[in-house]
Amino acid sequence: MPSFSGQFHSALRYEQYLVTATENHSDAGRRSMILHRSIRPQEQLIAGFQREMKILVHSGIWCGDCVGQCPLIQRIAEANPAQIDLSFLEREMNRELNEELRPNGRGLVPVVQCFSEDGPWCATPADRTLNRYRAPASKRLGSRCPTGILPPEKGEVEATPTDLPNEVERVQLMPRLTPRLDEKHQD
Repeated sequence: MPSFSGQFHSALRYEQYLVTATENHSDAGRRSMILHRSIRPQEQLIAGFQREMKILVHSGIWCGDCVGQCPLIQRIAEANPAQIDLSFLEREMNRELNEELRPNGRGLVPVVQCFSEDGPWCATPADRTLNRYRAPASKRLGSRCPTGILPPEKGEVEATPTDLPNEVERVQLMPRLTPRLDEKHQD
């Protein structure tokens, strides 16, 4: 697999990523962008992030989950462009999506790689948010699921604008609490 650095530097900014779509796909992306106009109340929290983080999204411009989530990830980055460096890789143009980036052994997208300011990997949210999984699991598995699945907090689609910012916050806190970077920043 190419290095993160190589992948990140060859990846596209959101506007460039949208240009890779066919007319139908880019229209869907624009409609989704309108749907995710705001990520309040998380915008204020994200605007206060103090540590740089890099986010690399492996995506498929044709994918319904990507159409719903990529614009939201872009909004998250726009809430703090000084600290969040975001890029996109179109899966069809980058076949190097190796086994480590194949959630559950499948080529699902989006796969979001989150890295701390100094490069180490922090997290890899993939394909759907927690609430997007809770809804069908609740319907299909019900009481048969021994994990105590909670129902979605809201409708599964309506919960996504909360799920993704929460994941990005978690990734912001991981390096904030690591001794390696505490020592570097003296905080």
